[in-house]
Parts: sequence; C-alpha cells; structure tokens
Amino acid sequence: MAIEEKGKGSTDRSPTPASDGKDRSDIEEKISIPPSLPTENDSSHGVDEKKLLRKIDLALIPWLSFLYLVAFLDRTSIGNAKLYNMEADLHVSDTQYLICLSIFFIPYSLFDVPSNIFLKRLRPSIWLSSIMVLWGIMMTVQGLVHDFSGLFAMRWMLGMFEAGLFPGVNYYLSCWYKRTEFGLRAAIFFSAATVSGAFGGLLAAAIANMDGIAGKPAWAWIFILEGIASTIVGVVSFFILQDFPDTARFLTEPERTVVISRLQKDGMFSAGGEEAKWKYIWKSITDWKTWVGMMLYTGANGPLYGFSLFLPSIINELGFEATPANLLTVPVYVVACIFTCTVGFLADRIGRRGYFTLGCYLIALTGYIILISSKKAALSYFAVYLAACGIYPLIPNIIAWVSNNVEGSYKRSVALGWVIGFGNINGAATSNVYRARDAPRYVLGHGIVILYIGLGFVAANVFLFFLRRENARRARGERDEIIVGVNDGKPGLNSKNGCYESLDEVKRDKGDEWSGYRYTL
Repeated sequence: MAIEEKGKGSTDRSPTPASDGKDRSDIEEKISIPPSLPTENDSSHGVDEKKLLRKIDLALIPWLSFLYLVAFLDRTSIGNAKLYNMEADLHVSDTQYLICLSIFFIPYSLFDVPSNIFLKRLRPSIWLSSIMVLWGIMMTVQGLVHDFSGLFAMRWMLGMFEAGLFPGVNYYLSCWYKRTEFGLRAAIFFSAATVSGAFGGLLAAAIANMDGIAGKPAWAWIFILEGIASTIVGVVSFFILQDFPDTARFLTEPERTVVISRLQKDGMFSAGGEEAKWKYIWKSITDWKTWVGMMLYTGANGPLYGFSLFLPSIINELGFEATPANLLTVPVYVVACIFTCTVGFLADRIGRRGYFTLGCYLIALTGYIILISSKKAALSYFAVYLAACGIYPLIPNIIAWVSNNVEGSYKRSVALGWVIGFGNINGAATSNVYRARDAPRYVLGHGIVILYIGLGFVAANVFLFFLRRENARRARGERDEIIVGVNDGKPGLNSKNGCYESLDEVKRDKGDEWSGYRYTL
C-alpha cells in the first residue's frame, strides 16, 4: 500500500522523484493491508461492490433528498405566500418583511456546528428526525400568527430547528462515499432544492384555492399544510433513516466491512471509527482550508437565497400576476436541477472540482450582468435561467470540494459546519437587498449578488492555488514524516513534520496533513 495510493481520489498526479519513490517502496514492503479487510477485487466476502453501492444509494439518497425538498419548501414558502396578501393581512411593512426573512438565517447559521457534533455523537435517525418534527410544528404555527412579532418569532424558531439538516446530511454522506463518488450524491441531494422551487410554485398556486376556508387566508394555509406535512415526514423518518456504516441496519456484516475498507483505501482513515477529541475540533478551526472554504461557499450561498426568495417577485415585476409568476418559476428550477446533477456527475468523473466551480461562477455572473442591464422581459427571463444554472451547481460542488480535502470524521464534521454556517449567515444579507422600491430592475439587489459572486470566484482561485502548491510540496517529499524503523535513516527528513512509530499512527494523528494525502483540485 504505497503512500501515494492514499490520494487516489485526488486528481493531482504530480510525479514523485525517483529517490523519494524508492524510500516509499521501502515503506510499502513493511506495511500490508490487514487480511480482514478486502481489497477492491477481493470476493472472499461474497460482496459485489457495484451492487453494494447501488444498495447504499437506494437506502440513503431518495429519502434524504425528499427531506431537503421539504425543508427548502418550508424555508422559502414565505416568498410564495407574500404574493397572496400576507403583508397586508399581518400589517407588515416591506422593511419588516425583510427583517423576517433575515432573522431566519441567524439561528440557521449559529447552530450548524453544534448540530453536526450532536449528529456525530448521536444516531442520525434520532437527531435528524427530531429536528424535523420540531421545525414542522414551527411551520404550522407560522400560519396562525396575527402580526409582525409572531411572524418574526416563528421565523427564528424555524431557522434554529432547520439548521442541522443540510450540514448534517452532507457530513453524513461523506461518511458513506469515496471522494470520487460524493459529488454526484451531494448534487442529487441538493437538487431537491431546485425541485422544491418548482414544486413550491405549483403547490402555492394550488393551496391558494383554499383562500377563506375556516376563515384563513391563502397564505396561512400555505404555512399550515406544509408544516403538518413536515411533522408527519419527521416522524416517519425515524424508521427510515439509516445510521453510520458501522451500525447500519440494512447492511450485512461483510457489507459493512467492505464499506469501511473502501473508504479507508480512499484516504478516509477515520472511517472505522474515531475517538472524540477537542484537538480535532481545534484543527478544523485553525485549518486555512476552513477559512477559505467559508469565503468560497459564501460567494455561492448569498446569491442562492437572494435568488430563491425573490424569484417569484422578480418574475412578477416582469408583468405577470401572482399565480402565473409562481408557475413561471417551475421551468427555471427544472433546468437548474438537471444542470446541477450534470455538473456533479462530471466533476466526479473528471475530478477537477475547482475548475467546475470557476465555470459555474462565470455562468452566474453572466446571468446577473444581463439582469442588471436588461430592460426587456424576455431577455431578463432568459438571464434568470443562466443565474440558476450558475448558482445551484455551486453549492454541492463546493461542499464536495471542501469535504474531499478534509480528513478526520470530527474535523470534517466541524469544518463543514463552519463553512455552511458562515455561508448561511449571508442569507440574512441577501434577503434584504431586494427592496420593493427598487422594482422592477432591482439594481441594488443584483449588484450586491454580483459582489458575492466575485468574492466566490477569487476564493476559488485561492483555494485551487494553495491546494496545488501543497500537493507539489508533498510530492517532493518536503512534508515527509519520520517513521521509526521505516525511513528514519533517510537523510534530509525534517523533524518538524513529526516522528511516529507506524504509518497508521501518522494517518490517524495528522489526517489530511499526512504527507501521503493528496488534495483534490
């Protein structure tokens, strides 16, 4: 098991100097794969890896995607409800409406990291289903409020309970799939957001027909019915959601062994279990990749919420009434869904997640430049498609890119919590930039979104540059650790890289900082 092979999920194939290769061959001779763990071609356990992967996909992806569809539907339904006289009925001004949009993102961001830690400590089936029941209740009560203070309070509670789902599921999926498999699954999961956008418009148009039933207006019924549905789904989730690979009920013991083995061979050394230590959390906080990843994700997530919350209003200002405006959002989200899954598939196959990220930022930028300058409804509607096809694929691709480059189960859970949480807080900013008085062109809103896109584009280049530089340094042997009895006689080794008794100790202690780990570009 050569050190270089641990980065096989990486796309960087920098050559290793001959002398360094000889030393690594010496290490390879002294380290072998434990006989209890199968290799990719080992059939002694009677497990077909392709069939196993399909089995995992069917057990995890459909239901998790459905949960996110429900969550995103609940979160953004206020944009649809607004078109049915919600502001007038609650005596809410445009400024107060924007405050209610913004307040959701404060708890939604603050509780991301704690939620991921709880998810790691508890069973996903318990944690994720519990928070869903709670936010379903909050969503239902949101349809019973009578004024600004009630709407404000319910939006806060909704944000607090929804906070754990998105970062939790992405971390959870990273514990099941290899680095070259994670991107497509993250894209399919996130594409539920685009489906919810399409479905949300249709659902709001249908529920609007209940206006006046039991004395409740159409907007109230949107909240009530969606909240009841979320509560029911949360209860059912307790029985459907699976836990981590080592305890998953739907796998046999040989299948669990294969799942863990294939992850470990892909550089995820903590797949077999990791003791909770504060140093792993501290490593996540002090890792430069976490901070650059926060900027990278912010550049995509800010535009995402501005787009999803105000798309019906933007189309409405193009000359369409409430129900037609909601219906015209449907094809936009369908196209975005297809494009998101396509990018996820290609990024997994080709491996250059950073370049796909840069390309998507450029597509989004093009869309918003047209929106900010166009005076024709048809051209603006076309630009909405470009914006959606640029923004939506960015979210799962960036999460997969960051996750691919962080090893250690606790470190990865905290890193994803920080990255997603910081990105989410910017939803509070972009949900305030589309003011009613700026209609129909929303120059201020589009301009601020363009600034976010620019930030993300710069961060992507920085992330790419430093990952490539670090891979090159490791290929040259500048990060090699001293392993007693293996390479401790090699001249030129730097003691600052650490001295260890075994290669396994190096991997578990250093995670992605190990010299044999290769980052995904």
